[in-house]
Amino acid sequence: MAAMEASPVPQPKEGEEEKHDQLPEKMTKAAPPEISLRPFQLSDVDDFMAWATDDRVSQFCSWDTYTSRDDVLRHMTEDVLPHPFFRAICVDGRPVGSISVTLNPGKNDQCRGELGYVLASDYWGRGIVLRGVKMAVASVFQEVPGLGRVEAVVDVENVASQRVMEKAGFLREGVLRKYFLMKGRVRDAVIYSFLSPDPVPSYLMLAFLSDVR
Repeated sequence: MAAMEASPVPQPKEGEEEKHDQLPEKMTKAAPPEISLRPFQLSDVDDFMAWATDDRVSQFCSWDTYTSRDDVLRHMTEDVLPHPFFRAICVDGRPVGSISVTLNPGKNDQCRGELGYVLASDYWGRGIVLRGVKMAVASVFQEVPGLGRVEAVVDVENVASQRVMEKAGFLREGVLRKYFLMKGRVRDAVIYSFLSPDPVPSYLMLAFLSDVR
């Protein structure tokens, strides 16, 4: 379930201002960083390991933390590279996370895709995932034939990812009670959607155009 990937964006600590739309100080002193999406390559395996082996990243994810480089390579070869929309979220060309839209396997459900994303913990709280989601929404309906709906199913405890969905223009449709079992616990989830006929908000399109320059 892709929605359980939408996890590694922590809530700010009490008394701490949100930094979702801010970039790290080391990035702002020089030229602004370029944030882009691109297909993965096997040569990205070591960057992929940065988040795949981090327990903090996998907390809300459906997969368990990886411990082996060979297992990550196998996952990339079998699952990531053949995927129709599985992109690296890059800062200045280097992968720091991933974003995907996975079509439902049912014959009559392939008009729907589930959004998932992860981000290396060193880059949390800097607005990078939000920009990645904006870019994905602005392009995925053109890149995946027949796609009519992108949905995200987010753990009710993952408030920060819910905030990302709302800032990215997704519609909150409701709460799915006791919707999935993950890591031994039955969880409630919030479901969000974005439809292909929905107009992409002008601020999202402007952000997308700015990001791809």
